[in-house]
Amino acid sequence: MKILHTSDWHLGRTLYGRKRYEEFEAFLSWLAETIQKNEIDSLLVAGDVFDNSIPSNRAQGLYYRFLCRVAASSCRHVVIVAGNHDSPSFLNAPKELLRVLDIHVIGSASEAMEDEVLVLRNEQDEPELIVCAVPYLRDRDIRMAEAGESVDDKERKLIHGIRNHYAAVAGLAEQRRTELGAEIPIVAMGHLFTAGGQILDGDGVRELYVGSLAHVTAGIFPACFSYLALGHLHVPQKVNGSETIRYSGSPLPMGFGEAKQQKSVCLVEFYGTHACVKLIDVPVFQRLERVKGDLESISSRILELSATSAQAWLEVVYEGEEVRGDLRERLEAAISGTQMEILRIKNNRIIDRVLGQIHEKEMLDDLSVNDVFERCLAAHEVPEDQRPELLRAYRETLSSLYEEDQQAQ
Repeated sequence: MKILHTSDWHLGRTLYGRKRYEEFEAFLSWLAETIQKNEIDSLLVAGDVFDNSIPSNRAQGLYYRFLCRVAASSCRHVVIVAGNHDSPSFLNAPKELLRVLDIHVIGSASEAMEDEVLVLRNEQDEPELIVCAVPYLRDRDIRMAEAGESVDDKERKLIHGIRNHYAAVAGLAEQRRTELGAEIPIVAMGHLFTAGGQILDGDGVRELYVGSLAHVTAGIFPACFSYLALGHLHVPQKVNGSETIRYSGSPLPMGFGEAKQQKSVCLVEFYGTHACVKLIDVPVFQRLERVKGDLESISSRILELSATSAQAWLEVVYEGEEVRGDLRERLEAAISGTQMEILRIKNNRIIDRVLGQIHEKEMLDDLSVNDVFERCLAAHEVPEDQRPELLRAYRETLSSLYEEDQQAQ
């Protein structure tokens, strides 16, 4: 059988204020065609279907129209787990209705662990695949907070909780396979950050837990998994060099840092319980270009792009020595009459002069939320010995805000 692994669609995401619905629609149309062309039996979506917990009506429309199209195709099953950007209750709301269409949605970890172990059957009602559909595991799902615990204690508990969760669903899956008496593959899903995972500038990937904790290693996953379909990191990549533990990556570039990256989805074909993986390249639906340098080199590159009739969105990073207050006017004149549009200009020189920045070539966009808080502590001359505890409390507050399900009530 064949499965297709994708993740991190982030439907509804904008790029410097520009809505991207046409790109999302083009991708989902391509994905439906790819499923039909490659005779895919099961589609796995490993989290972050939407970019936020309250998706727009248009984003919801894209999602449900796609599911209807796939349900009417040769694809027998769709399995969707929530990511850290998704609202568990929003994804779960229509799950009973969607199940009639063989679309299985797991929005949150369940006390009944067997809810995450799905036996998928073929047209003859014979079992063909077991899926351990593990969603993003929120802090409260896997760790009991205790007063006075250290950061190391939290990290240890988080890793232990993730390991135990996967061990439990793997044990149930193996038990189910034994009961069925069929040597069928077991596939697991997850939405997490593995140690050594590659990220890119501007991709919007958040730390999942307090600080940079709980970057799990490949060793925590049980050996019974024939394939592990992961989401959260936007760069397509193997985990620890394994062919069968992979991030599919996001299908669209989430920022200009990903502009040169080839996006893909993972086609996994099973021969018994052995998985063979190949990547299917995703087309570029909206070209992004980051143009850097002094005014002359930037103008030259824009001229090159215009000669190819590029319909590109541009991020311009001015790095010339001369301070130019008229940079935007000059750049707008350079793209006049072309099919290009400038979404962002980083004029580092004028920022340095006007704002008197301490750190060279630094903007607010370049700082993380933790960096900003640390700068605030320094600006208010908070004593050094008080800063670690304040920073820890701040990170915990951020974590709780990220995890709050605004659709739950």
